[in-house]
Order: sequence, then structure tokens, then C-alpha cells
Amino acid sequence: MTAPFDMAIIGGGLAGCSTALHARRMGASVVLLERGRCGAQASGVNYGGVRQQGRHPAELALSRRSRLIWGNLEALVGSDCEFRQTGHLKLARNDADMADLAAHQAELRSHGISAELLDDGMLRRRFPYLAPIYAGASFCGEDGQANPRLVAPAFARAARGLGADIREGCDVAEVSLSDQGFVLRISGDPVPVRARRLINTAGAWGAAIAASLGDHVEETVMAPNMCVTEPIAPLIGPNLGMCGGGIYIRQTEQGSVVFGSGLGIADRDRLRARPLADVTREAARAAVAMVPALANVLLVRTWTGIEGRMPDGLPVVGPSPSVAGLYHAFGFSGHGFQLGPAVGAVLAELSLDGHCATPIDGLAMSRFEKKPVVRDTAGHHQA
Repeated sequence: MTAPFDMAIIGGGLAGCSTALHARRMGASVVLLERGRCGAQASGVNYGGVRQQGRHPAELALSRRSRLIWGNLEALVGSDCEFRQTGHLKLARNDADMADLAAHQAELRSHGISAELLDDGMLRRRFPYLAPIYAGASFCGEDGQANPRLVAPAFARAARGLGADIREGCDVAEVSLSDQGFVLRISGDPVPVRARRLINTAGAWGAAIAASLGDHVEETVMAPNMCVTEPIAPLIGPNLGMCGGGIYIRQTEQGSVVFGSGLGIADRDRLRARPLADVTREAARAAVAMVPALANVLLVRTWTGIEGRMPDGLPVVGPSPSVAGLYHAFGFSGHGFQLGPAVGAVLAELSLDGHCATPIDGLAMSRFEKKPVVRDTAGHHQA
């Protein structure tokens, strides 16, 4: 019997591929098992926004660390993956939204992230292509965009180049515990994979992997409805988003305008997802309402993918609350692309060194543990 790997990773999305790369850079032996192709699920079919702005406070330290990695992609994986620092503009519909943006600006500042508040006049002068209907905005100049089809495969190639065993078309049928760690049985392969540590980055299937080892958490699925237009002359500079959510828009260097809003249909069991025509029409109307010059631009393609979603909209990232050597990162709820590079670095450090300087306590799986209900002698609930 061959010696176990230091680490096995289930799932070849961006988080899993980044984990493989960072673990190899730390000297660990690594095997990554991906049912399809690396980056073929949510990591490769998302919007491609690389933003720190607009995140929950529990994600900001991780997002900040990830932004530093995004700026160093060329040196790390041999490609910039079309990452561009275009900025991110979050638009306010009214004064209440502006107050929320001001409070978020202070939260960002506490993590070393700068955002500039713009009133309606400043917004119209700097971004005249926007409809004149907004109360103002917040602009984070460090944020940007990248090509999601390129990023996870680039991390996988870099990890393989350092000696990681990256296995695509490899379906994990069963995971069990052993005295040496974990045993992973692969469909159609009589030889199991053995590893001292297990990293669960299985995306929309992450909760099922976790449950097979005793960690139970609810994970539903979502299918963000995405669209892209024909190339047009340069028009939109930064990523555009809305305070409170809604339509989001960016323009690539090649001129195509990528936008999304609403959800398509995802079937996790059949590994299928599709956009919806009615949702696409509403998204197109919302895009034109935000940027009127898009009214006569041709839409050339719509698509979606299968993404895991947690009840509170935040991912699970960190160690298992019940199984030593098991680490999870799934349920990114439609906004994990920017976080992925740092998630891999954090998981590698936690699993190999036992600690990590990036605080992720707010993303722990234990936040979903049900607290026991205590009753007094009269049968009343106690807080």
C-alpha cells in the first residue's frame, strides 16, 4: 500500500485549485479530485467581478488578502487571467442607500480598503453614461474584473507544475475515515486514494461531502442568470453594482458587456443548469435602465451554472467542528470568485500549519449549530 498523501482535495474550482497550489508551495504532497474539468462549474461560469466593496464584515479580511493575490497572479500562476483593476461602483437609489454606503466605507477603511463616496452631481460628471436617477455611489478603485474561464485552470496548471496530482474526470464515490486519515474511493477505480487531511471544496455538493463525514449543514443551490453582448466601443469603466443588489454590469477589454440579474434553474442531481428567457429579458431591461446607451446593443449569449448557497448568504470556510483533519470551503452563495485565491491560501495554512493569520471566525460551520432550548421548571423558554 502506497503512503497516504498529505492532503486530498475534493473539487477543482478556484478554491480547490488554489489550495493545491499553496499546499505544494508549502511542500505538502497533494492530490486533487475533480469530477469534471477544473473550473467548469461555478468558478468558471460566474460574472467575473473582483470586488472587496459590498462584502459582509465576516468576509472582508479574507477579501483583502485575496485582492493582494489577484494583483500578483502573473508571478504566481504564469498568467494575469485578464485581471484588470477597473474599480467597482456601487450605486445608491436614495438617501438611505447613501447612509448604508457611508457606514460600509468606515467598515472598509478598518480593513485598509479605500472607497470614495460620490454625490449625485459628482457621479454624473465622472460617469455620464449612467442614467441620471441615482442619489450617489461608492467607488472602490482597487476592485476590478477577470476572466473566470481562465483562473481556476491557471491555478491547476501551476499546482501540477509544482508536482500536485491533479485528476480530472475523477468522481469520488465514497469518503471514509481510517487510522491514517481519510480513504476516498473513486468510481471505476479499485485503488482508493488515502490522505492524512481532506479539503472539501466541492461547491454545490460540499454539504453532501460534509454530511458523509458527520458535519451537517443546509446548502441549497442557485443559478445566477448571466448575459453577454456583442463587442462595442469602450463605454463602461468600472464594474457597476447596486446598493442592496440587483443588476450588475461590466465591460471587458474586448468590448463585450457582461451583465447579470436574477436566477435561472439549477438541478444539482443531474448536473444541469439553464438560464430563463423571462429573467434574461428583465435583466436586459435593468441594464438599459442603468446604462441607456446599451438599448440597441445585441445580446449574443446567456448562460448560468450551479452554485451552492447557505442560509445566511455566507460561505463555510474553515475546519470541521467534529472531524480532525477535515476542512471545508463551500456555499459561496454567488460571490466566491474574488475570495477563491485567498481561501486556498488559508486552507493550506490551517491544515498544514494549524493556524492562519487571516481571521475567518465568522465563516465557521459551527455558526449553524442549533443551540439547545432550555426551559425553566414552569416550562417557559429561556434565552
